[in-house]
Amino acid sequence: MKKVALLLAGCGVYDGSEIYESVLTMLSLENHDASYQCFAPDIEQMHVINHFSGEVAEGERRNVLVESARLARGRVKNLNEANIADFDAVIVPGGFGVAKNLSDFAVNGAEMNVLPEVLGFIQAMHGAAKPVGLICIAPTMAARIFGSGVKCTIGSDADTAAAITAMGGNHQVCAVDEVCIDKDMKLVTTPAYMVAGSIAEAARGINRCVKEVLSLA
Repeated sequence: MKKVALLLAGCGVYDGSEIYESVLTMLSLENHDASYQCFAPDIEQMHVINHFSGEVAEGERRNVLVESARLARGRVKNLNEANIADFDAVIVPGGFGVAKNLSDFAVNGAEMNVLPEVLGFIQAMHGAAKPVGLICIAPTMAARIFGSGVKCTIGSDADTAAAITAMGGNHQVCAVDEVCIDKDMKLVTTPAYMVAGSIAEAARGINRCVKEVLSLA
């Protein structure tokens, strides 16, 4: 049974991991006879969003690891505990927490940086020739992780694609049920809710992403 490290960024589309994408990834992994372990960095979120109003919850603070535990039903570990030898692949679901907590793309765009522990873990997995799956907004980290020329997709959003290109990435336009595969980098990306209009649409691309990641493992 192949084992996948699933990297979370909190809980909730606007300030953490996108819940549907995360759960669909978990379900798809199990349906493909793979196991997974959730990880998250033990850091404070950039901010907290009231998901009912869409407004910043002024004065409220939350921890990415603690919030990720909500999504993982408590079964999540500090990313600093992750050992690449224990895993065959790593997948990062989307959600604005990727652009706010795992990186600072939401603030700095093409001048972004990836959180050091996130960068170190994924680069170590890549260095061990283990495949990586990045979903939705997560491919904005691709050029920082893999370097110039890496192929990836966030779907068809022109501004986000331009930022990826400015960082040296090779953005490919993809439909919601498609994936972009960089075989040299062993990287699989899919747009999910960057394009999807429903959970069923998101599921089609995520299932393909999981299948391709596992086939490269």
